[in-house]
Amino acid sequence: MTKQKLVLVPGLLCDEDLWHDQLSALAPHADVAITMEQTRYPTVSAIAAAILAAAPPQFALAGLSMGGMIAMEIMRQAPQRVMRLALLDTSARGIVDEEHAIRAGRIALVRAGHVDIMLGLQLSRFVPMTRLGDAILIDRALKMMRRVGAATYIRQEQAVMTRSDSRPGLAAIQCPTLVLCGRQDAATPLVLSEEIAAAIPSARLAVVEDCGHLSTMEQPDVVNRALLDWLAM
Repeated sequence: MTKQKLVLVPGLLCDEDLWHDQLSALAPHADVAITMEQTRYPTVSAIAAAILAAAPPQFALAGLSMGGMIAMEIMRQAPQRVMRLALLDTSARGIVDEEHAIRAGRIALVRAGHVDIMLGLQLSRFVPMTRLGDAILIDRALKMMRRVGAATYIRQEQAVMTRSDSRPGLAAIQCPTLVLCGRQDAATPLVLSEEIAAAIPSARLAVVEDCGHLSTMEQPDVVNRALLDWLAM
């Protein structure tokens, strides 16, 4: 049987390592490609268009955080090409003034040379207090964020600040959909995933316990089981 084509979209300050723990589990069931287009363009719509330009005619799509926002924009631009959709630790809401100011403030920190302060702020949002003692996780996350780098981070923040409100289009999504969120996610709290799952008729909500924003790295076995179930939907 021909394997599905699966495109994985990392989030803000994330690279391919965000999905590393999923590759061996998913490989028997899908031809997996991790896109890095989310590092190259200054708007969510442009990132989505670039992913679509490089993707197969039809494919499964999974995105985490900013990657989920991009995935919802892909659903707006070309829903007929996406065979199944997974939205992990993300939000469908558009940018509001308060969030815009917070993101602009973090950009200003980086431009002023305070990259370490920004990384500390982001790490506190990405990893819950209960996991801060996990030295391997913290080291891996920080190394990933440093690899992305300051210039790309600024471009990503600017792109996130251009995103549209995806909620009006959620009810039109018809493909099998997984919505997954860590119970302790402080960056995109569970209520945001509950909102998405309630709006998509085909959605199944999976809540990952003892887990924050980086669910694929924090609880890979649980996430892998959810993704495999989703691929079989």
